[in-house]
Amino acid sequence: MSNSHIPWIAHNLTDVAGSRLTNSPGFFRAANWAVSTMKSWGMVNAQLEPWGEYGRGWETEQFSISMTAPYAQSIIGYAVPWSSNTNGEVKAPVAILRQSALYDSAYINKHLNEYNGKIILLEDGRKKIDADFKPFSMRLTDDELAKMPDTYMIAQKLIESYIKILKMQDDMLLKLKKAGAVAVVSDNGRDGTVAVQAFTGYKPGTPESLPQAVISEVDALKIKRLIASGHPVELALNIKARFYDKDTKGHNVVAEIPGSDPKLKAQLVMLGGHMDSWTAGTGATDNGAGCIVMMEAVRLLDSLHLQPKRTIRIVLWDGEEEGLLGSYHYVQNHYGNGETGQFKPEQAKVSAYFNLDNGSGKIRGIFAQKNEAVKPIFEQWLAPFNDLGAKTVTMSNTGSTDHLSFDWVNIPGFQFIQDPLDYENKTHHTNMDTYDYLQIDDLKQAAVIVASFVYQAANRPDMLPRKPPVKEKFAFDGL
Repeated sequence: MSNSHIPWIAHNLTDVAGSRLTNSPGFFRAANWAVSTMKSWGMVNAQLEPWGEYGRGWETEQFSISMTAPYAQSIIGYAVPWSSNTNGEVKAPVAILRQSALYDSAYINKHLNEYNGKIILLEDGRKKIDADFKPFSMRLTDDELAKMPDTYMIAQKLIESYIKILKMQDDMLLKLKKAGAVAVVSDNGRDGTVAVQAFTGYKPGTPESLPQAVISEVDALKIKRLIASGHPVELALNIKARFYDKDTKGHNVVAEIPGSDPKLKAQLVMLGGHMDSWTAGTGATDNGAGCIVMMEAVRLLDSLHLQPKRTIRIVLWDGEEEGLLGSYHYVQNHYGNGETGQFKPEQAKVSAYFNLDNGSGKIRGIFAQKNEAVKPIFEQWLAPFNDLGAKTVTMSNTGSTDHLSFDWVNIPGFQFIQDPLDYENKTHHTNMDTYDYLQIDDLKQAAVIVASFVYQAANRPDMLPRKPPVKEKFAFDGL
């Protein structure tokens, strides 16, 4: 705690590397730095490991958006990842289109000519920003920890329906482009916070759609009121971005501390978090924080010259934001298929995988993922850290991040419980996801606990117990 390298690791992964969209220059700046840094610590087999076909990287080179009529004013906004370019600044009047109309081909066909030469502003129906008297940042109470529910669990049917909605939306935007629309702008957030994300456009051969930007809701509400009161609005928009498709494979960062026991060193204890991020911030809390903690954890173990019996392997994933792609394909490559139940020999050698991906908050416990046999083990491992606020082992599940890939192939995969802080209210996928919203002391606490868990797992006589295998389709397959 007194000699932590976390501020330095955090600075390099965020401020220095920038945003880390998969296959973008920012991702490789961070990934190559992580590899060289862990090599300098004395870790072995540090490398970028390709996991399979991903698609195109993308990075903004220039972006601006402003209102030019009825008067000039700046607007808070960002290009949407994988947006096409405007080919210089374009100025055009704004036309409103209901968001729901993007799923109504009859309406679009009837009104196509109304959007010729226009910048389309999508209307979501919100008329004002409600007062909010709740704090942005929160810590979990003992009562909330005791009643910890399943979190971030997404049903396969919901994912499949969302994919259909995205396809319909992309088709309508292509139709509007052919009709002469100039660009499309959406809005979200409050107080200048804007969430910026996309889930299509990275695959090679994707048709070039309209230039897309997202602006703050406070700016959008003003524009909509002006238009509603008879005052036409004109926007100036410039998007200049570059696609990167020389190498369309995805890459995870991998490094190891070798095991020392002749019989157990072939077995693995794994830890990780996802390195890829969205583009409006520098991906500090999502999920720079997880990578920072995991790198510090292995640095602590290595700097103490400990000799774990089992090999410890850290993996920093890419493609998580597009559907856990890096971890899912890594697991398929190394361990088998959870849907068919056909496992590879390596699968039997992994004791556990530990993940961190819920922001910058301190660790308050761990999700046991319905694995009853690990509950007393984890309670014992947490006991020395009860005074640091970490004492809860819940049987509940948590989803939507990379431990699910391991759980899918019947490898014990776990996500730690973290204080939420302002992760969901301010930083998650937004322009506020920057170094300044990292809670450094919380990350120090988390790194110490992760290092202890990993070391305990690497040295206990037996591997961690497993749940009975269940054949099932991977929840994010297809995104």
